[in-house]
Amino acid sequence: MSRYNTPHPLTRAGLLYRIGIAVAAIAIIVYFLPREQNYAYQFELNHPWRYGQLIASFDFPIYKDEATVKQEQDSVLKDFHPYYDKEAQVEAVQLERLRKAYTEGQLKKLLNDPQYYNHIVRTLQTIYRQGIIPAEDLKQLRTDGVQSVMMVESNSAKAIETKSLLTEKEAYEKLIYADTTRYKRHILQQCNLHDYLVPNITYDKEKSDAARNDLLSGISWSSGMVINGTKIIDRGEIIDQRTYNILESLSKELDKRSGTATQKRLTLAGQILFTAILIVCFILYLDLFRRDYYDRNRTIMLLMGLIVFFPVITSLMVTHSLFNVYIIPYAMAPIIVRVFMDSRTAFMTNMTMLLLCSIALRYPYEFILIQFVGGLVGIYSLRELSQRSQLLRAALLITLSGMLAFFAYDLIHTDDLTKLSTNMYISLIINGILLLFTYPLLFMLEKTFGFTSNVTLVELSNINTPLLRKMSEVVPGTFQHSLQVANLAAEAARATGANSQLVRTGALYHDIGKIENPAFFTENQSGVNPHNKLPFSESAQIIISHVTNGLKLADKYNLPKVIRNFISSHHGIGMTKYFYISEQNAHPEVEVDKTLFTYPGPNPATQEEAILMMADTVEAASRSLPEYTEESISNLVEKLIDTQVADGAFRQCPITFRDIETIKHVFKEKLKTVYHTRISYPELKQTLPPTPPKGGA
Repeated sequence: MSRYNTPHPLTRAGLLYRIGIAVAAIAIIVYFLPREQNYAYQFELNHPWRYGQLIASFDFPIYKDEATVKQEQDSVLKDFHPYYDKEAQVEAVQLERLRKAYTEGQLKKLLNDPQYYNHIVRTLQTIYRQGIIPAEDLKQLRTDGVQSVMMVESNSAKAIETKSLLTEKEAYEKLIYADTTRYKRHILQQCNLHDYLVPNITYDKEKSDAARNDLLSGISWSSGMVINGTKIIDRGEIIDQRTYNILESLSKELDKRSGTATQKRLTLAGQILFTAILIVCFILYLDLFRRDYYDRNRTIMLLMGLIVFFPVITSLMVTHSLFNVYIIPYAMAPIIVRVFMDSRTAFMTNMTMLLLCSIALRYPYEFILIQFVGGLVGIYSLRELSQRSQLLRAALLITLSGMLAFFAYDLIHTDDLTKLSTNMYISLIINGILLLFTYPLLFMLEKTFGFTSNVTLVELSNINTPLLRKMSEVVPGTFQHSLQVANLAAEAARATGANSQLVRTGALYHDIGKIENPAFFTENQSGVNPHNKLPFSESAQIIISHVTNGLKLADKYNLPKVIRNFISSHHGIGMTKYFYISEQNAHPEVEVDKTLFTYPGPNPATQEEAILMMADTVEAASRSLPEYTEESISNLVEKLIDTQVADGAFRQCPITFRDIETIKHVFKEKLKTVYHTRISYPELKQTLPPTPPKGGA
């Protein structure tokens, strides 16, 4: 016999299921983890730094603030001259169009005097030499305060004052009003001369950008360097202008570094590897130390669900900068695992979950410290959850322990008590309030995954439940027997570290099948034994049927699976020896079919089921003792339990020989108390003389 069940090799489907669960957990966590090196700090100028000590992990420049850079850029750009190209062919094309219109058509009729034509040609030539620029370009130049531009013509550039450039409208006005003394304006207006005014100056973006960048390249974008390993700021220090610039510079540098494709690929690879290592280590823990959990698909699903849920929520909070991550009730995970399973698994789940959550954080050490303390307190304070008030107490203890841990950490990194942060304490208080939602969540998980919490067990052990009330009315002897077994088993469970509430509840329901045929069981008989009129084999079947009848009642009243297990295993695959031996004695020449006298089983598979089997046998047999002395009770307990061990009843059961010796001792002490064994009082050998009457003889 060993503490844990003998490992059973998984089927191929079971192994694939666990691999699939692990791969899915890794994929979901990594999908939500932030790829960029998020700068998760929030800070304000002239306010205290709320986080722990910040050390530079690489060299980076201290960038100037935007106002300073803008001022320097404006100063340099005063000497900037944008480049424009003058297109000579535009002038030639438009003058040719004018000539053709004059020699061939209506324009000649309008201009009777050739001098008008020559005047228009000369003026157009002057305008095109001066330059026609698109109206929106000239407007932008004037808005930007550009005094001159570089005009490129015939591969040479020269500075031209911006005010000398003309728009199409200004060029037309100059053409009409150039010489109103000799040339009539109304005649020129009739000639549609605006058709011959087209911009001949175009913006050269390439040359202009090169000139601008050349000027800006002379500006230094940084005012110094921060060397790897340099302390930037510590908790509680006031953020001055220089420190503010350093923090902003760190943010910009992280954005640059995380934006590259190579960095993203490396980050993704690291996240996959780190997550896979933690998930695999957790599964190996279950395989090596808690194979009973590893073999159950629903248990694996719940554990992986908790491990995945909190890292995903943490990643979303960090990525979208929603709230402080400390308001998330991380201690909820170990509490749930502790209520449904055990402390060691709760601890491993908590640590795996916290390490996965820390990947999403820029400053994980403080986070792991505080949540580690909270998780341990939660595991310790809820070893057995049976009342709502226990959860309230646990939430209060977790909150106080988290605040105390943070306060201690804060003291290490500050030199002034007035600089201690208060925002973190508010977050931890909200965390404690959210922990209260664990209670309804336990109910939902219990129904979804088929677990049974201590709260449910306490509710089921109430003797006013319909089934137990019916039992007390129909089979009062069996009911009293069940109460005695429950007391014996619960005491033994406490002594061996088993779940006392579980075994108590199982003991109350283990004999409910006797409700169907109450008169066939000794504890419910009142002088008449119906077995006297029945064959031994039929009597045995009636006795054995209380197990199957009990399972039917359990299904009818929706009892949890763990309680049904007590009903089916409290006799294991033992025999109704009284009827078997009687049958064999009645027919010594015939080999009796043992299957007719054997319970369907199975044998106990848990420590609690084993304790109930022992308690049931010992309590029932103790009623038939002819006398209740310390020796008779001790011999009875030793004989019955040793017989069960010899029969192999506990072969597949997680119980040790030390546990069995402890259980024997508990049973002996409890039975001695129940049956009031005491020392024999000596008899009085001589009587005292009668008291003389008052006043003499």
